Amino acid sequence: MLKVGFVGAGFVAKFHATALCSVRGAEVAGVTALAGAEALSQEIRGLGIGAGTVYPTVSELCKHVDVVAIFAPNFARLEVTQMIAEARKAGAEVKGIICEKPLARNMREAEAMVTLARDAKLPTAYFENQIHMPAVRNARAQLAGVEQAMGPVHLTRSAEEHGGPHEPWFWDPTRQGGGVLCDMGCHSIAVGWYMLTPSGKEPTFLSPRRVTAETKLLKWGLAEWRSKLMARGVDYSKTPAEDYATGSISFQHPETHQAVLAQFTDSWMYDAPGLRLLMEALGPGYSYTINSLESPAGLFISDEAASAVADREVALEKSQASRGALVLQPNEADLYGYVSEWRDAISAFSKQRNALLDWGYGREITRLVMAAYLSAERGATIDLEDPGVTKELSGYVPAIQAGDGWKVLGL
Repeated sequence: MLKVGFVGAGFVAKFHATALCSVRGAEVAGVTALAGAEALSQEIRGLGIGAGTVYPTVSELCKHVDVVAIFAPNFARLEVTQMIAEARKAGAEVKGIICEKPLARNMREAEAMVTLARDAKLPTAYFENQIHMPAVRNARAQLAGVEQAMGPVHLTRSAEEHGGPHEPWFWDPTRQGGGVLCDMGCHSIAVGWYMLTPSGKEPTFLSPRRVTAETKLLKWGLAEWRSKLMARGVDYSKTPAEDYATGSISFQHPETHQAVLAQFTDSWMYDAPGLRLLMEALGPGYSYTINSLESPAGLFISDEAASAVADREVALEKSQASRGALVLQPNEADLYGYVSEWRDAISAFSKQRNALLDWGYGREITRLVMAAYLSAERGATIDLEDPGVTKELSGYVPAIQAGDGWKVLGL
């Protein structure tokens, strides 16, 4: 039984706690966070998944757990990794380290985190849940024979959309790392790449060649909606971020040299039932489609009954309505892949190895996100085979991340 420690007690930490109810071989032994640790500890105990003891610091937590999961905000992840590495060198017997997506806000941070984990000899897991979605995995397994006979997928389309994040820091590009492209584009880019990858090959088997992207501030740049963000302490008239991003990444098969394409679209302006994950994979003579808003269950709540709804998100993440016809997903943690990614990480750490997706993979996703931002800024396709581009990306900070989004978003 591996003892897991959570660093962070926000929305995603609670989602992961729910996922661990379906995972054997792990318990949540500890929690540390600047806010919310006591409440999360109570929830962990209520779920029966561990003691969830609250520790005052990351260093103290590391003394009492086998695995540390970083669920802290993006701007704190490098510092937290440094604390874990120091605790490991001081004698803490940590067997593995997890980081929720995105690994980092830029390549400097990503490289530093990968180096710290490597020097501390810590196996790593990069939590990108959409690659672990049962719908994605099962579709690929069902079509494995068809793929072998006809050839691998040559085009994927992936999208993640909802009405906007929960916490104010997500909206602040200087702390989050950008807007929806950093927040959710990392998901769509990763799962698109994975769906293109031939069965049985490593997640980085296909080589990314070119990136073309566009970012826009559409809904949340309007005066009425900017005022709602002002109420949360975020001023998009001064430091705006994109609420819409779209683009494509071309990859090449290293053995056949075939070119394949992954398209992605992400938005914080999807005013609909709630979070939607939409994926499509097209191969020679076959295809599959996934839509997370398709469910065998549904709800209807009349206007008269709506006042009794305490939490509209019980039925579906990012739900924007508490009445009418509503989508119900009975097990979102499993649907979105959280359960499967935990099973993979726990199995890997028990064997003292990296998970399927390690921090090196997370660094590659960061590189593709940075290339997408650079493409959007320049209005041009980015050639990843150009050594000059590789060097530029290593130190690149997007204008939106730097707080200068007004320069590129047309405000």
